[in-house]
Amino acid sequence: MYHLWKALSQMQKNAKFLKDLLTNKRKLEEMSIVTLSKGSLALLQNLLPRKQKDPGSFTIPCNIDDLVDEKALVDLGASINVMSFTMFSKHGLCDLKPIRMTLQLVYLSIRHPRRIIEDVLVKVDKFIFPIDFVILDVDEDVEVPLILGRSFLATSEALIDVSSRKITLRVWDEEVIFALSDEIKHPFTFDDTCYYINGTDSLVDECV
Repeated sequence: MYHLWKALSQMQKNAKFLKDLLTNKRKLEEMSIVTLSKGSLALLQNLLPRKQKDPGSFTIPCNIDDLVDEKALVDLGASINVMSFTMFSKHGLCDLKPIRMTLQLVYLSIRHPRRIIEDVLVKVDKFIFPIDFVILDVDEDVEVPLILGRSFLATSEALIDVSSRKITLRVWDEEVIFALSDEIKHPFTFDDTCYYINGTDSLVDECV
């Protein structure tokens, strides 16, 4: 009888030990340290930059031969400067030169420009820049008849602040800043923005 009581007592002690062990294990699991990635920490601490909407493409005012004020689309995706044939005719420009060039535009459409005109003096605010334009047939009702590409942006030492919607043009130690308000922001309805030049025709001529 004594041995039976002792065995039951021992079993109760073991059961209590196991219960305490399992309880402490749960507490240890709840207090365990989890290492988060840098991205998760940035998200939890609200360190990520605020997501912005597409500001659209921008235009700047310019003037050719002091005749008519025009708007030009500033396009980092364009490797050339483009002028519509309608605008070319309106300003009575001359000295067109032949050009062998194939342009691949948005939606992979192909265009062959008429010709090229070099050293057109374009006034932007107080600065005057000599610019080479490829003359291209576009729709008559195009609101923005000029595209200023990377060559112009390099010549004008342009600094583009997309977040603040400002473009700074610099010549020597002078600069002008355009605040791109909604009045001159272009909603990008110009379907034929030039992304790059396919020079296949010129390469074939050189090889032959």
